[in-house]
Amino acid sequence: MMSSVKRFLIGRPLKSDQLGDQKLNKTKALAILSSDALSSVAYGPEQILLVLVTLSAAAFWYSIPIAAGVLVLLLALILSYRQIIYAYPHGGGAYVVSKENLGKYPGLVAGGSLLVDYILTVAVSVSAGTDAITSAFPSLHPYNVLIAIFFVLIITTLNLRGVTESASFLAYPVYLFVLALFVLIGLGVFRILSGSVPADLHTPIGTPVAGISLFLLLRAFSSGSSALTGVEAISNAIPNFKAPAPNNAAKTLAAMGTLLAVLFTGIVFMAYYYGVTPREDATVVSIIAEQVFGRNFMYYFVQGTTALILVLAANTGYSAFPLLAVNLAKDKFIPRMFTVRGDRLGYSNGILILGLLSILLIIAFEGRTEHLIPLYAVGVFIPFTLSQSGMMIKWIRQKPQGWVTKFIINTMGALISFIVTIMFFLTKFPQVWPVLVFLPLIILLFHRIHKHYEAVADQLRISTCEEPPLAIEGNIIILPVAGITHVVENSLRYAKSLGAEQIIAVHVPFEREDDVIFEEKWKNFHPEVRLVTLYSPYRSIIQPLTKFIDTVQRKAGESNYQVTVVVPQFIPKKGWHNILHNQSSLLLRAHLLYRRNVIITTVPYHLKK
Repeated sequence: MMSSVKRFLIGRPLKSDQLGDQKLNKTKALAILSSDALSSVAYGPEQILLVLVTLSAAAFWYSIPIAAGVLVLLLALILSYRQIIYAYPHGGGAYVVSKENLGKYPGLVAGGSLLVDYILTVAVSVSAGTDAITSAFPSLHPYNVLIAIFFVLIITTLNLRGVTESASFLAYPVYLFVLALFVLIGLGVFRILSGSVPADLHTPIGTPVAGISLFLLLRAFSSGSSALTGVEAISNAIPNFKAPAPNNAAKTLAAMGTLLAVLFTGIVFMAYYYGVTPREDATVVSIIAEQVFGRNFMYYFVQGTTALILVLAANTGYSAFPLLAVNLAKDKFIPRMFTVRGDRLGYSNGILILGLLSILLIIAFEGRTEHLIPLYAVGVFIPFTLSQSGMMIKWIRQKPQGWVTKFIINTMGALISFIVTIMFFLTKFPQVWPVLVFLPLIILLFHRIHKHYEAVADQLRISTCEEPPLAIEGNIIILPVAGITHVVENSLRYAKSLGAEQIIAVHVPFEREDDVIFEEKWKNFHPEVRLVTLYSPYRSIIQPLTKFIDTVQRKAGESNYQVTVVVPQFIPKKGWHNILHNQSSLLLRAHLLYRRNVIITTVPYHLKK
């Protein structure tokens, strides 16, 4: 039944040689890898105004030069990540760049930051989209968390079906959002040019504003830079592109940068010219749409597509997280399971873990994750700074043709990203301080995992300098028995087939009288097999049995004999029947796995009904 449900939700398995069919063309890649960056247009401009409004509405004209600064940073990031795409065509983005040029630990800082950031991307995006829906339908507000979890499950399932299927479905809402904003900006600009918008709605550019300071402007700039989250996703996901992957990824990155620049500039300009002031009950985009369209179909179309893309921005995390996890897993910093492809050729373990952690975050914060946006943004700008710095080192070391221009681009990007990161810490420390806690913990975890893998490799590696193990002279079999049954008979028949030197049946009774009764039964059952009874007054099977096995193992070791524990187990015909039995064999196996020099063999007996 579970297999049928899985096939219905995820689809039939794909062969490994069908991997090429799961690659993305530029149109689909632009939709699913740019959704996070493009969705930030819905809140990035608003973040600038929220800082400026602390002075007065007269300061809103500063949003224009601040937006210009954000565009300069965007250009530097696009040009830099374009270089990263060609320099590191196998993906990995900031992690690979930082690790190879700055060292292991800067690379781990970048990788750890991005892993957490992609989890936050899913949680924040889905929660923001859910808020937009429940704002339109207030009766749904008590179900915010359940709705958000439902969306995460839907997006997780779509991604488990494969990259191309999820892209085919998710591309439409993204492009509808872009179309809606182009119509909004186009009509808004047309009304301005036609003189339909009064000129006194805004303060003229250059108007002196009392109390303005460089610190406040930098604070507004760093807040507006939250619109650039998601820019790095394409460089992480190069392996998802059709060949030639680097060329297609670079063109997609350029298209994303162009769209983001146009939409961001358009919304900032419209908000300034229309004199929009942020409100608690309405977003800046909503206020602009209402002023341009009125409360008609187009207004609701803008609001609906905005809500959709806020939810679907989570898909950027699903596209980039698994591929970043693959690079970390190949370097032995996170579990190897992240390198395994699922039935549909996607890295399903990464997809599932991302969905699970996002749901836990949504539950922990009850779907109200808006105060995580600064943490979400700083989690991106730390890798931005490291990757730009790494590329600077790369050009200085290699000095390829035209390296000076590339170095200048990366220097600008590194400097601006560093300033934005510092501003986040200075102005929003109460929201971003957790990064100072979880990053060291994540790096420690990476280190411990890597150390474990290295230790395992050292122990498994066959070395010519090691002494060969002593030859096994014989085998002693211990057979735990609970009663005289077909299960025991089946296991005993198998034990005899091994040609062991000795077979010892072990019974653990809880009552003294049971001891005598069972010994009598055993004499009639298999008198040729030695029976040992271990009375257990505390009703424990595991403890007396393991003590007996340890005793036998010590004596066997003196003669180079191997101890094998043959565990009888019956298998119910239906899986749910297992809950009706005490599963002693499972507990025994789990306990014995950690005993040195003891082999555990399970002999299953399948029930017919």
